[in-house]
Amino acid sequence: MRLCFASNNAHKLDEIRPLLPATVQLLSLAAIGCTEELPETQDTLEGNARQKAQYVWDHFGVACFADDTGLEVTALGGAPGVYSARYAGPQRLAEDNVAKLLHELRNHPDRTARFRTVVALVLPDGTVHEFAGAVEGHINPELHGTGGFGYDPVFIPAEGDGRTFAEMPLTEKNGLSHRSRAVAKLVAFLNQK
Repeated sequence: MRLCFASNNAHKLDEIRPLLPATVQLLSLAAIGCTEELPETQDTLEGNARQKAQYVWDHFGVACFADDTGLEVTALGGAPGVYSARYAGPQRLAEDNVAKLLHELRNHPDRTARFRTVVALVLPDGTVHEFAGAVEGHINPELHGTGGFGYDPVFIPAEGDGRTFAEMPLTEKNGLSHRSRAVAKLVAFLNQK
């Protein structure tokens, strides 16, 4: 099955590619000729994932899936949540987002957080299916590690050994991550097709 992953984030493509079955030919947005920025104007992760996947289906006629991920911090009432990528502004710079997060948490003893991902899949018949995954953890007060992207240098998963996602090899992160859990549900669904 030819399936486009509706994301311009090369890091996400690298994470997802090894999780998909060999029967899926993963296409990038560039491979289908999509060079425009995908819309993300909804106020929920579910809404943004559906909007991006539907956009690719409507404009390019290619079966696809899209994800939206948010970091939900307890002390911040679930923020940055759906605005995680642009938490510090429209420039969408990970360094700025992490710096703002650490500044916001500087006086909070509760640093619990979770990453949550929603994947929306649009099949060749136009039907839409959703899959979600989450991982609990906490925010480290300092950046650690050079791997991963986004908030990975400050997020320590509860199921891990005290390292941030940025300190883990990709295969190890994929064994714990919110995105891999959502994609595992997507893969299980595709394997039934």
